[in-house]
Amino acid sequence: MPSLDRSSAPAKLLRRATVVLRRLAFEADMLLGTLLSPNKVIAEVEQMRALQRRADRIEATDPARAAALRWHASRVGLR
Repeated sequence: MPSLDRSSAPAKLLRRATVVLRRLAFEADMLLGTLLSPNKVIAEVEQMRALQRRADRIEATDPARAAALRWHASRVGLR
C-alpha cells in the first residue's frame, strides 16, 4: 500500500464518520419532531388518504389526473 493511501485513510474514515453522525442526528431530530407533534402526522395521513380516495374515484375517467393526485399524496409528508 503506498504511503499516500495510508496517510489519507484516517481522514477518509473521519469524513465518513462525520457524514454518518450528521445523518443520525437528522433522523433523530425528525423522529423527535414526529413524536412531539402527532397531530401534524395525523393531518398529513388524512390529507394523503383524501387524495388517494379522489384518485380512486376518477381513475376510470381521468387516469392522468389520478396519477398526479397519487404523486401529490406520496409527497405530502416530505414537505
